[in-house]
Amino acid sequence: MDVTTLNSQSRPFSVKLWPPSQNTRLMLMERVTNNLSSQSFFSQKYGSLNKEEAAVIAKEIEDAAFTSANQHYKKEPDGDGSSAVQLYAKECSKLIVEALKRGPNTKEDGVTVEVEQVVSPRETFFDISKGQRSFIETEEANELLKPLKEPGSSCTKICFSNRSFGLGAAGVAKPILESLKDQLQEVDLSDFIAGRPEAEALDVMNIFSEALEGCVLKSLDLSNNALGEKGVRAFNKLLKSQSNLEELYLMNDGISEEAARAICELIPSTGKLRVLQFHNNMTGDEGAVAISEVVKRSPLLENFRCSSTRVGTEGGVALSEALMRCTHLKKLNLCDNMFGVEAGVVLSKSLSKHANLIEVYLSYLNLEDEGAIAIANALKESAPSIEVLEMAGNDITVEAAPILAECVAAKQSLTKLNLAENELKDEGTIIIGKALEDGHGRLNEVDISTNSVRRAGARVLAQVLVQKPEFKLLNINGNFISEEGIDELKGIFKASPDMLGSLDENDPDGGDEEEKESGDEDERNEDELESKLKILDVNSVE
Repeated sequence: MDVTTLNSQSRPFSVKLWPPSQNTRLMLMERVTNNLSSQSFFSQKYGSLNKEEAAVIAKEIEDAAFTSANQHYKKEPDGDGSSAVQLYAKECSKLIVEALKRGPNTKEDGVTVEVEQVVSPRETFFDISKGQRSFIETEEANELLKPLKEPGSSCTKICFSNRSFGLGAAGVAKPILESLKDQLQEVDLSDFIAGRPEAEALDVMNIFSEALEGCVLKSLDLSNNALGEKGVRAFNKLLKSQSNLEELYLMNDGISEEAARAICELIPSTGKLRVLQFHNNMTGDEGAVAISEVVKRSPLLENFRCSSTRVGTEGGVALSEALMRCTHLKKLNLCDNMFGVEAGVVLSKSLSKHANLIEVYLSYLNLEDEGAIAIANALKESAPSIEVLEMAGNDITVEAAPILAECVAAKQSLTKLNLAENELKDEGTIIIGKALEDGHGRLNEVDISTNSVRRAGARVLAQVLVQKPEFKLLNINGNFISEEGIDELKGIFKASPDMLGSLDENDPDGGDEEEKESGDEDERNEDELESKLKILDVNSVE
């Protein structure tokens, strides 16, 4: 089985904040235990627990928070996982307070944290994904799946993720799933064969496919299973029987060109798909052409992700043309492919038809100025409610900045703007900053790191953003801001230092000699530059 899922075009220095390491999770459990058992702000208000009971609850709290954050990460394309980390911490804090409010446990069978997991036949969600990844065989499967055997179970959603099923465990699951197939609506089989030999993994997938054949599912998640073509075809019976499927997740599955063709062949043409997530595969151009056929058959598509899939110009054009039919699209993520200018221009024509777009992720597509200008022009005239716009790593220069600024100025619902790893320099950065001056009351994050920005551009952008009522973070790291410029930035954010991101990769002496001389001249004439740009109306730039 092909387990190669790394994208050779992925940027080698990207940092992923999620998932946390096991050591990090253990450290968090220790902190939660201390918060529950020692004197703290919360314990002073609600009381504390004894150390042993606190340790038990801490593990359950961490498990529950991790599961919530991990589900968020899988279904929300947040790039580096920062939003999952935030949710992880928020859930832990919330559950700590709830545990302290309940007070010490008085039952002999221990304490429980309220999480979304079946404990009785009346529950509708059965989830065994919590805790550490583990192999399960016949005996453990019998114990884990026992609640599903109870008469009258009304379970409609199951999650078997994070547990690796062997043949014995699959044999236990088969009759149980067959008994539930008339009521199941959501099935999560992500990461459920990890570490198994290919032959055994294929047999397990066939067993599950047969057991679930005929289920009227709304959502199916087969992510993180290194499927390849053999794996896709192992789910032949399940996939072919899905006439009402609305959500399909196939992320990090080793989907090759052949596997993509199998997906196109097996998924029924019902036109009901609303969510199609296809991240981190090895699809390539021909595979993208096959996936574009699925997209064409899905006019109701609202959320499409085909990021990090080795798609070049041919595949990019095919996907972009297919998306023209998806006029209900709200979230689009095509990051980390090699579309190039030609595919970017075709994509712009498609985007002009998407009035409902809320989140647009188009980073690392090799768009260059021509592609970026075409897309900015299209978005400027459509999609008035965009909240997230990401176009990092596209070789965008100051030439495209005025058109991009017009687009940004028109998006008053914007909450996040990411233009990192381009070549906007001071002039482009100031133009973008001026576009954000009026309105944009919901804006909370801007990333313009690694753009050869110096003191003048950094200062103007900071002065605009610090006044936004909901602003939280400016990432301007990896630029060429002088020591005096750094001090100036810190002064601007003096009242709210957390708004200014790390500057540990800023290089005050960076850039070539020509850039340095230009930067020095800008420093001397920055007041003149600003005064010229203050009168620039971004809505009138040609």
